[in-house]
Amino acid sequence: MKICFHSHCFPDALAPRAIGTLAENAKLVGMTPHTDGTAAGTLRYLQSAGIDTALICNIATNPHQERKVNDFAIALAGEGKLFSAGSIHPESEDPEGEMNRLWAAGIKGMKIHPDYVGVSVDDPRYDRIFSLAEERGFFVVTHTGLDPVSPDRVHATAQGLLRVIRKHPGLNLIAAHMGGIGQTKEVIDLLVGTPIWFDTSLSALREDEWDKLRIILREHSADRILFGTDTPWSLPGREIAFLEHSRLSEKELESIFANNAKKLLQI
Repeated sequence: MKICFHSHCFPDALAPRAIGTLAENAKLVGMTPHTDGTAAGTLRYLQSAGIDTALICNIATNPHQERKVNDFAIALAGEGKLFSAGSIHPESEDPEGEMNRLWAAGIKGMKIHPDYVGVSVDDPRYDRIFSLAEERGFFVVTHTGLDPVSPDRVHATAQGLLRVIRKHPGLNLIAAHMGGIGQTKEVIDLLVGTPIWFDTSLSALREDEWDKLRIILREHSADRILFGTDTPWSLPGREIAFLEHSRLSEKELESIFANNAKKLLQI
């Protein structure tokens, strides 16, 4: 079984506009979307590559958008074909209420994107959210490293992530993109061997970092690594091949491709 722990899609009515806007930003780094942005299109695309299902990572980019984003997350989870992460904005008016609403709908975690909201991952405005997540066993996926939406500043650095997990040691914090696009040296020096989780999304596109990414795979616990693609941005087959060619054991691959995700999603 294969579960992608990092994919994106949007409500059908919004998908064309959302994909178009994101594609403009992604042009800066030579990336183009590979799906139409809908849930059905995303699932077909992933399954054609041998991936059974995925976690859809929704992002509230402003506090007023938060409830609608979580409405979509809840509706998507209710369809039973894809898993869904909600999102809490660092300036949310009611983070506890939104987290309770997500939990009641069977959603077990959230996605944040410090670059999209312009708030660093270790900013005190996240403390209440992280503390609530610790109390409830709610996982938090965060973008890490470089992002074209914020070319001049990284809002989730290895140093910032380390400060977060030291302050919130019970938090299931998942650092997307193996801890930080363009920051593999810092990840190896500061985060490998800590309680942080990594997802593998976009690894296949980072050929200049492959040697260091494979050091992370070897030296971090395979029980804290999750397979991801960041669909619609990467080719799932290439992301699978990257892992299968990284000299991991069958047991390690089983953990990364599915078993770790099952634990966090409680399935």
